[in-house]
Amino acid sequence: MGPLTGNRISSPRRKAAGFTLIEIMVVMLITGISAGLIYANIDGDPRRNIQREAKLLAGALEHAAALAQWRHQTLGISAEGRTYRFWWRDPDDRWKPFVEDEVLAAHALPDGVSVMPTTYAGTPVPPDAILPFRPSGRNEPYVLVLASAGGRVVVVGDPLNRVSFSAVQAESGTPN
Repeated sequence: MGPLTGNRISSPRRKAAGFTLIEIMVVMLITGISAGLIYANIDGDPRRNIQREAKLLAGALEHAAALAQWRHQTLGISAEGRTYRFWWRDPDDRWKPFVEDEVLAAHALPDGVSVMPTTYAGTPVPPDAILPFRPSGRNEPYVLVLASAGGRVVVVGDPLNRVSFSAVQAESGTPN
């Protein structure tokens, strides 16, 4: 044994040489939790959700109108509640779900977001209506409304198949 000095046993002291594995893991855990919370807050913003869904819908509407011309076939859209879907008209004049295109696949909106067609050719639209896109490319103007707790966005299609949408407007009541 070595010499005793008072009540202590002398031993070589270890010098601190950086961070321990535990310290690094704690920092990584805190960083991961913080990043997850930030992402959840950004993704959970109802105004951003409805704006993103309006962009997706506008792009799909323009695509459907162009595809109707390219295929020389009448296509259409129906929208009610949390879903919208695209259709094609068969030679017997019956509507069938359009399944040949990923952009025009049936789309479920996020929780709390709803869509409803409001007008077609200047007249009110019943909830179960299918708004057509003609092969000629000359279509009637239409309006669809996306609504959520974060507000509402009005999506408008003109006769030349240009689709625009408004900025998020504050919702005055409860969402549909």
